[in-house]
Formats: sequence, structure tokens, C-alpha cells
Amino acid sequence: MQTLTIKIKDNLVSEVMTVLEQFKDSIQITKDKNLELDSYFYERQNKLHKIINRMDKNPSVLTNFEDFEIKMDKLEKELEDKYAN
Repeated sequence: MQTLTIKIKDNLVSEVMTVLEQFKDSIQITKDKNLELDSYFYERQNKLHKIINRMDKNPSVLTNFEDFEIKMDKLEKELEDKYAN
């Protein structure tokens, strides 16, 4: 048995399912759980892999936690000062 992924335009799903009905004893049709939960799952996954690869190649782009805390404290103070009035 082989596994295939088929992308079908929304307006053709029922027609394709009708055609496949004649093969119901020989094929198994399942929905991709990832796409049911998040229709952009694979795009997000691809983007995340690119980010991880970029970070692996150049770890200096990462901010260490201490710097992050300092920047967030500064931002929090700026926001408090701005909206305190």
C-alpha cells in the first residue's frame, strides 16, 4: 500500500469523493488531523524549521536571557510612564 497526499480545491471535493467511492474497498481516505486543527499547520511548521536552521547556523542572533530581562524591564517602565498620566 502507498500513501499519497492530494490537494483538492474546495469546490471539487464532492466530485472527487464520488469518483473515489467506486474504489472504497481498495483505498482508505483520512483527513489530516494537523490540518483539521490548524489549516496553516504545514506553512507554520516550515517557517519554524527555517527559523531553527537559521538559529543553528548563527546562534549569535539569539538574545541571552539576562539581556532580554533588561530590555523587557525597560519597556515595561516606558509603558508605565507613558500610560500613568
